[in-house]
Amino acid sequence: MTKYEKIEKFLISFLQKEVHKAGLSKAIMGISGGIDSAVVAILAQKAFGESSFLGLFLPATTSSPNSLNDAQTLCQKFNIKTEKAPIGELVDTYFKDKEATKLRIGNFSARMRMATLYDISARENALVLGTSNKSEILLGYGTIFGDIACAINPIGELYKTEIFEFATYLGVPESILTKAPSADLWEGQSDEEEFGFSYAQIDKVLMAHIENHLSKEELITAGFDQHLVEMVLQRITANRFKSELPTIANLSTVK
Repeated sequence: MTKYEKIEKFLISFLQKEVHKAGLSKAIMGISGGIDSAVVAILAQKAFGESSFLGLFLPATTSSPNSLNDAQTLCQKFNIKTEKAPIGELVDTYFKDKEATKLRIGNFSARMRMATLYDISARENALVLGTSNKSEILLGYGTIFGDIACAINPIGELYKTEIFEFATYLGVPESILTKAPSADLWEGQSDEEEFGFSYAQIDKVLMAHIENHLSKEELITAGFDQHLVEMVLQRITANRFKSELPTIANLSTVK
């Protein structure tokens, strides 16, 4: 059995056990047309089947039409039951007559997607699945209470480069495999353009730092680009709060 056959088997069982542990039998998630949500959607479909798994399309006004097309292609290939719940009007109404950056609008869109997803999860009595990979979690590349929000996350221990390999093994459509990674927060947005480095470059630094415990100095001595190392380590430090529970004041120290 290959590495990804083992991972697939384990994660299907993980999803089933965690959903049932919560006293539920259904799962739900947003399907963006990106590679991460494609991998989770395929696993969920295999874990729960068409009757107990629902994929939501949640396009905003600024979303790329290609993203929706890719999401639909994926769901047709794997017989995933879907529903479309556009969030464009919610976002456009809020920002009417307001001056706002692309980042503000993008983050608000991500939170409106999750608010809609959680509302429909209550209707369906289903658990919300997450789609953040390990690279994104470590870098803090996600919107807190937006795309980061979920009840369980099956792919949070897989680096982005591993997600590409896993997706290929699972049979994700070529249009999703070959397009530039994007959170689709605004038209033309690209993860790697924002970082200034590819995920292949970033993951090598992350693995050396996280798995092999190399310090900044050791990473640079090992030949990694200094700007890349500094960007990765700065993001890990600055965004650690996104992957932790809120810090609660410890009143036991008050005398």
